[in-house]
Amino acid sequence: MAESNKPLLIKRYASRRLYNTETSDYVTLEDIAKFIRAGREVQIVDLKSGDDLTRQYFLQIIAEHESKGESVLPLAVLTDLVRSYTTQANSVVPQFLAMSFDMLRDGQSKMMENITKVPNPMSKMPGFEAMQRQQEAFVKAMTGGLGNTWPGSTAPTDEGEGTAPDGGDLDDIKRQLAELQDKLSRLKK
Repeated sequence: MAESNKPLLIKRYASRRLYNTETSDYVTLEDIAKFIRAGREVQIVDLKSGDDLTRQYFLQIIAEHESKGESVLPLAVLTDLVRSYTTQANSVVPQFLAMSFDMLRDGQSKMMENITKVPNPMSKMPGFEAMQRQQEAFVKAMTGGLGNTWPGSTAPTDEGEGTAPDGGDLDDIKRQLAELQDKLSRLKK
């Protein structure tokens, strides 16, 4: 079995087919997207030249999902990304995006920790377990299956990393939680 901390090496042949070096078979862009969603690091290289093509193929995966109507990036963000490529000065956009995604993951982790703290007064509320499952599904959907899960579940978590979100993010999370609770209570009636 391959080491999970070592990137999965995908080689692109001259025919443009992608070859998984671990399983010795050809893969599609969707297969690569599944590896990434499962938490695996992937590196794609050209067999002949050795050039790293990872960024190019990741952008292609994003473009295909966006074109299928699976839009994640708002138009304003896409516009700003295009603008960032046209500026001559060093852009802070890559660092900003990386920090934003780190904050999102950390915020989700903190939300899960706060909701599942023992003793949780909400745990005695009727329907709490159903609400917990719904919230877990919500987080998985938001993170493509890679998000933090509830403590005690079988999937890995990123506990202890980063810093807590600022008050605005926490208030937004609390609002979303209240909306989910309202929906759950309406479903039980």
